[in-house]
Amino acid sequence: MLYVCLIWVLTILATVPNFFLGSLEYDPRIYSCTFAQTVSSSYTITVVVIHFIVPITVVTFCYLRIWILVIQVRRKVKSEMKPRMKPSDFRNFLTMFVVFVIFAFCWAPLNLIGLAVAINPTKVAPNIPEWLFVLSYFMAYFNSCLNAVIYGLLNQNFRKEYKRILMSLWMPRLFFQELSRAATECPKSKPSPALNNNNQMRTDTV
Repeated sequence: MLYVCLIWVLTILATVPNFFLGSLEYDPRIYSCTFAQTVSSSYTITVVVIHFIVPITVVTFCYLRIWILVIQVRRKVKSEMKPRMKPSDFRNFLTMFVVFVIFAFCWAPLNLIGLAVAINPTKVAPNIPEWLFVLSYFMAYFNSCLNAVIYGLLNQNFRKEYKRILMSLWMPRLFFQELSRAATECPKSKPSPALNNNNQMRTDTV
């Protein structure tokens, strides 16, 4: 709960300066109101640094430290018994790493364009092709859609739930039949310890 509240607080704090700078404008290239990169060069650079460069640098450093640690451990235990790594742990690490790489790939074009525009708005902004900006914009927001695909490919629990959802859409009768079967086949609940104690007391008195 603390992390969720922290995310909301940081999001509100990141949005507030836009109302004072007037950097939220309608962009006809993407048919929506969005952050205008040419309004304030200093603010655009700050947004790119705080929202993209710093997080990418920190996460890259953390992953490098993890890989270095793994290599060092493997070298130390070469002569001894090899440590067994759970497949679930490896899949979780691989999933988070792929999510991070795709996030960096999808958001890099838009942030790099914003950084170039902020450095020299008068010369760079008019020379950026419209298709390039639109492509970078939709790449950034398409990243959220890709996360569901990544989890579905690399996580077994997600794959099972996706199959259930598809089955409920294509064959709703079979889906509800399986649910009813699962409900009837569930093991009966065991009597509570209090009831067992009461029964034992009755037999003792008899």
